[in-house]
Amino acid sequence: MPELTLTFAEGRHRSALHCGSDSLLAEAEAALAVKIVARDAWMDCKGAKAALARTEALFQVMEAARAQGMLIRADDFRRALHAAAEDRLEPWRDLVTQPVVLALRRMSVVPRTFSQKRYLQSVLRSDITFGVGPAGTGKTYLAMAAAVNALTQGHVRRIILTRPAVEAGEALGFLPGDLREKILPYLVPLYDALHDMLGKDETARLIERNVIEVAPLAYMRGRTLSEAFVVLDEAQNATTEQMMMFLTRLGEKSRMVVTGDPTQVDLPRSCLSGLHEALAALERVQGVEICRFDESDVVRHSLVERIVRAYARHRRSQG
Repeated sequence: MPELTLTFAEGRHRSALHCGSDSLLAEAEAALAVKIVARDAWMDCKGAKAALARTEALFQVMEAARAQGMLIRADDFRRALHAAAEDRLEPWRDLVTQPVVLALRRMSVVPRTFSQKRYLQSVLRSDITFGVGPAGTGKTYLAMAAAVNALTQGHVRRIILTRPAVEAGEALGFLPGDLREKILPYLVPLYDALHDMLGKDETARLIERNVIEVAPLAYMRGRTLSEAFVVLDEAQNATTEQMMMFLTRLGEKSRMVVTGDPTQVDLPRSCLSGLHEALAALERVQGVEICRFDESDVVRHSLVERIVRAYARHRRSQG
């Protein structure tokens, strides 16, 4: 039986490729139809010639990712493994050989899937980018990373974060506290991302100086947003009027990112989602890019991907 030996600089490097997990190696053996023995800085593989070629390609891609500082998680390994087993590893090669890295003060942000990479490239080059797809695909987090990067690099003077406050019907005046406190529950995911990238103290300082501004979508009316990086999150809950109002706020030297999941609209049934209309109307407008994610791009717990797939199958069956 043909054999292949893969060698690495150190044993810990080899182990990092499969998260130090023997069970993941067992999954690789089953998916690729090979026998793998891993010790120290080497990996001995036995199997058919084509199976060995797929195995070598898989671990070459994993090693390239590790060498660039990417943390390989079990879910990452499984996705790459399934791609290798189906001879669909080329997007993964592109992902690791042509990386897009945002070096922020506290961390570096690297796209984890091919769709994330394409999305981040679009955000960095286009005036308006739409990121649409299911939960857990990194749409909001990458938008926030791009916003922080633009601010720290001096490309914009401020960051503006907004989100429809659907549950309160935009009538926030009856809630206690100032405007920031009223809208805070709706913007927690954005704050969480800022705390990751800047730290709580720096985030609070920039908000206090109005360098980072948070506001409900309804409060964007009548403004011109210049020299700003503007993120509209949960855009599926914007009405058609709100979406048009928001997009026409774009000013000089500004950039907008609109994120949303068209399958999770919380608006009344009689109210059309502004995200649906915008995606249809702006598909071919120069300067606007639309990046779509699907369940295969989910980068949270592997169960999230299975949940999204199950819901997609159910909805298709229901027409």
